[in-house]
Amino acid sequence: MSEKYQSTALTQVSRPSRYLGGELGSIVKADAGIEVRIALAFPDVYEVGMSHIGFPILYNILNQLEWVAAERVYAPWPDMEERLRADGQPLCTLETVRPLADFDIIGFTLQYELSYTNLLAMLDLAGLPLTRQQRATDAPLVVVGGPCAYNPEPLADFFDVALIGDGEEAVVELVRLVRQAKAEGWDREQLLAALAGHEGFYVPAFFDVAYHDDGRVAKIQPLRPGYEQVRRRFLADLDSAPFPTRPIVPFMDTVHNRVAMEIARGCTRGCRFCQAGYIYRPVRERDPATIKDLIKKSLANSGFEEISLLSLSTGDYSCIEPLLKELMAEHADEQVAVSLPSLRVGSLTPELMEEIKRVRKTGFTLAPEAGSERLRRVINKGISEADLLTATGNAYRLGWRLIKLYFMMGLPTETDADLEALISLAWQVKRSGKGTGGNDVNVAVSTFVPKPHTPFQWQAQIGVEETLRKQQLLRDGLRKSKLRFKYHEAQLSFLEGVFARGDRRLGAVLARAVALGCRFDGWREHFDFARWQQAFSDCGIEPAWYLRARERDEILPWDHIDCGVSKAFFWQELEKALAEAATVDCRNGACHSCGVCDFETLRMRLLDPRQAAARNLEPAAAPPNAPAEQLTRVRLTLSKLGRARMVAHLEYLKMFHRAVRRAGIPVRFSQGFHPAPKISFLEALPMGVASDAELVDLELHYPVPLEQLVGELNRQLPEGFTIHQAEEIAWKALSPSAAIAGSSYLVPVPATVRATLAGRIAEFLSAAEVPATRLKKGKVEQLDLRPDVQNLQLVEDNLLIELRKGSPLQIAAWLFEQDVETIRRSGVRKTGIILK
Repeated sequence: MSEKYQSTALTQVSRPSRYLGGELGSIVKADAGIEVRIALAFPDVYEVGMSHIGFPILYNILNQLEWVAAERVYAPWPDMEERLRADGQPLCTLETVRPLADFDIIGFTLQYELSYTNLLAMLDLAGLPLTRQQRATDAPLVVVGGPCAYNPEPLADFFDVALIGDGEEAVVELVRLVRQAKAEGWDREQLLAALAGHEGFYVPAFFDVAYHDDGRVAKIQPLRPGYEQVRRRFLADLDSAPFPTRPIVPFMDTVHNRVAMEIARGCTRGCRFCQAGYIYRPVRERDPATIKDLIKKSLANSGFEEISLLSLSTGDYSCIEPLLKELMAEHADEQVAVSLPSLRVGSLTPELMEEIKRVRKTGFTLAPEAGSERLRRVINKGISEADLLTATGNAYRLGWRLIKLYFMMGLPTETDADLEALISLAWQVKRSGKGTGGNDVNVAVSTFVPKPHTPFQWQAQIGVEETLRKQQLLRDGLRKSKLRFKYHEAQLSFLEGVFARGDRRLGAVLARAVALGCRFDGWREHFDFARWQQAFSDCGIEPAWYLRARERDEILPWDHIDCGVSKAFFWQELEKALAEAATVDCRNGACHSCGVCDFETLRMRLLDPRQAAARNLEPAAAPPNAPAEQLTRVRLTLSKLGRARMVAHLEYLKMFHRAVRRAGIPVRFSQGFHPAPKISFLEALPMGVASDAELVDLELHYPVPLEQLVGELNRQLPEGFTIHQAEEIAWKALSPSAAIAGSSYLVPVPATVRATLAGRIAEFLSAAEVPATRLKKGKVEQLDLRPDVQNLQLVEDNLLIELRKGSPLQIAAWLFEQDVETIRRSGVRKTGIILK
């Protein structure tokens, strides 16, 4: 796909900034010296993939190797996929618009089972056969990783290698072996054999699976001596692991648009439903001094307005309170908020909550998981109703108005009485905010999926009908208490369970579903259960069979994948669950012999909060005294050219705000709950229209030399945005949009209309009104094009349009007798403005 085609295609799809590339922090390498090219592929839409913390870590590690070029690609939204297929164009990466088929490795991350059809569709859009047996020996090596790789069997026909476990070190071994294979002329079999000799690499071609007549797995037969199981890869020390401090800053708002800092990896709370709690063991904490340094650099290089401290249980981090206080002390004046998205009820102290709300109150979500004390004992959740109500009461008193509660239904041993307890608990949470001025509660309930490598992997999953019945019970009960209820679609959970617990035979179903048009199955607006039912029927597979209970001695499809925790320990935990017995966190108690630690290289790495506080968490140095307040207003003139013309208006505003932060410009902020920088812009430029004359006004605390201001900002603006002029203006001058008397645009004139254009111009200018229609938010609107047009004339091969306000696209469309989208793709350019 050429850059010219990409530019043309982007005017015809929604959210074109998904496909632009060129974001600040992205890395484009010259061809010279590159020996291995890897495409990091995320099988979901850009805004989801850009929010995943693992992607930038691997992107950074790989691109630090001079001989490796790592680029990104995301699943195209259906409108873009349709466009690519209609025009016969391959799927390409963002950095260099290079087709996927031209890479040595395509590495997919598997975060969610319902993204599997997107993975296959991306391979197909790359022009590659879906199954590894059909692909040529020189085709890219298809690698998968991520949590779903702990049971990759449903995808076993489609990938060459799965990377099981932590990827920071393993991904370097991967590219080195591919480099060696290319240099020494290895065939695919030799490369796979070499990878299989390294811990953490699973090659499905080196295993054969047989089945009993009743469908159960009879045998998982290794085809190479000594390759009976694949043990996950472990990163022993998180603190010394590389972490990117130059985040890629997207133009558009992504799901999590912030500095995401992993402060710890692993969790030993032992919640029996939680796969992540087992596959990411042991706990490894990052030193608070390292965290502070990484965050400071990341904020300076990104301009983000929020820090998110990530781990499976952030509140359990040994130094969480002193770390949070220091971060707030250092960054609160910059209007940077801190969020802790994974707080356990028991770790949520009033002191933590006071710190979180200092800049702005980020979301407040708690996960009781189950409604009754009995069921929380079954799942080893370890929180009491009293603890929960204390935490929510404190939150309401500290100013939060909405609390989100997350539960699961369909947990082992659950009865309707447990669901009634869920309703009662949610109502008591609402009551805990009585008298505080606000006590809204959102209740989100998902259907439990018994995941591999957990104590509940042998348990059955409830089916669609039972899910719908339980959802109705909750809906009725929560409605009576005036509580909002959100739930996961029954059919989506059903399908997730099938593929989470499935085997290789499901590969045929996936291929058939893709052929039937299944895409973005995790998105309600695109999920089509009827297509899936047809795919299962066509392949002769009964999907509900995969949700059944498993016997203890049954061979599970993922038994040859060793997550580090023994199967015997999982069974022991299941028995304790059924007996409602607790397993205490080994962080503060005796080892439970789960099998992960060797107590030498691989062990729990916890910080001593007292030593860490004394050594690392010294107060940040006071910033140098700023000049005395001297309110100043500066007006900038900038251009928006090339790919920048495809950045939507709201994305442009956000991009500019962050550039101002990165440049260290002393911009003033508004007051109130959500302080915003005092920056003013012109009215929105139509998508696809370039401009030489955009205005931006900045309100500053004190003057900054204009040459310095322009230089610093231009260094922070992405390609296509350039400031050409800056001037100080009166404090009470009109805003940019109010100051404009008119704008001029040049529109290329098609050869087919040149003969008639003069007559059309005369007709337009002499008319009292020029009626037209436009589609806005799905509705047809009537409008008059004439009032805002000041002048129309031919200038060489272009039409000059001078407007008081509004868009030139409708006017040119009327004059050329073409549709607006054709005009948008023609190269319209705003060339000047007239000030009042």
